[in-house]
Amino acid sequence: MKRIILLGATGSIGTSAVDVARTHRDEFRIVAASALRSREKCEAIAREFGARAYVGEDAALRAVEENDADICLVATVGTSGILPTLAAIDKGMDVALATKEVMVMAGELATRRAREKGVRFLPVDSEHSAIFQCLPPARGPQSIDRLILTASGGPFLDAPADLGGVTVEQALAHPRWKMGPKVTIDSSTMMNKGFEVLEARWLFDVPAERIDVVVHPESIVHSLVTFVDGATLAQLSPPDMRVAIQYALSAPRRLPAERERLDLAALGALTFRAPDPARFPCLALAKEAARRGGCATAVMAAADEWAVAAFLAGRIRYTEIAQRIEAALDAVPDFECDSVAAVLEAAKRATAFLENK
Repeated sequence: MKRIILLGATGSIGTSAVDVARTHRDEFRIVAASALRSREKCEAIAREFGARAYVGEDAALRAVEENDADICLVATVGTSGILPTLAAIDKGMDVALATKEVMVMAGELATRRAREKGVRFLPVDSEHSAIFQCLPPARGPQSIDRLILTASGGPFLDAPADLGGVTVEQALAHPRWKMGPKVTIDSSTMMNKGFEVLEARWLFDVPAERIDVVVHPESIVHSLVTFVDGATLAQLSPPDMRVAIQYALSAPRRLPAERERLDLAALGALTFRAPDPARFPCLALAKEAARRGGCATAVMAAADEWAVAAFLAGRIRYTEIAQRIEAALDAVPDFECDSVAAVLEAAKRATAFLENK
């Protein structure tokens, strides 16, 4: 039986992870659960599994520091996942990772530390899980020609080009996935896909310039790998985060589950198109931050976190999200991100710049 620490237990990923653990009680035991604010829900999860509950600003880090487990599932919001992830690695736990910002901001640091400790990163995002499932166990990065991440296109894929009047309610109305507000807004701007390019770069040791994004509105093909011999493998399934979560916890084993099965004949067709750079400028910003290197990706992630919160609070317009991120990238001087302190300093500088802009 695998012992699980569940960080962000009351969010959309956490709730799905609880469902997986509930379905496979003979395989997984939640030993600790954390939440930022939802005390009653977190404590209910803890009671159900005989786990310890942690609530508050430092809850995720305390949950890792005060408990032992085989896997730490990190599903917190934004930059709050960095320190708990590194703490879990230092304690020798495998990390099932759903919080994109960990790899975006501290990917080099986190992957280096994981290699030193001999622990694994297990992708929870459906896109990275798809790549993980397509790669043979003994593969090397030299066998990969390209990684291809799919994107649903979000609620504005076919909307009029002028998105200046987009409301919070419209941006939160994702056509395929039920997620928390931060991730949902990032999906609508396609910043989440930019984050996923950077995350894939570290998870699979493939340069960002060999990672492509293609819009796939049906969200059936979750990502693809093209190998150097010209073969391309894809992972397909109906949209359900529990598939990726369960595989992260059980890999390389596959456990049975009563879920919707794929019916290609009923679907009839699957469609793909290139993302529109004018409609989704955040995707280009993520690739530019990757090109700059250093702490640019940490600045970008912190700026996005600030801008999304400001939009949700009605302080800026939807189209200003990308504008504020670009301004922060240009304003914060670049420096090496070779420590947690450097990563957090980059985030602090980006946030301070935007607060005072």
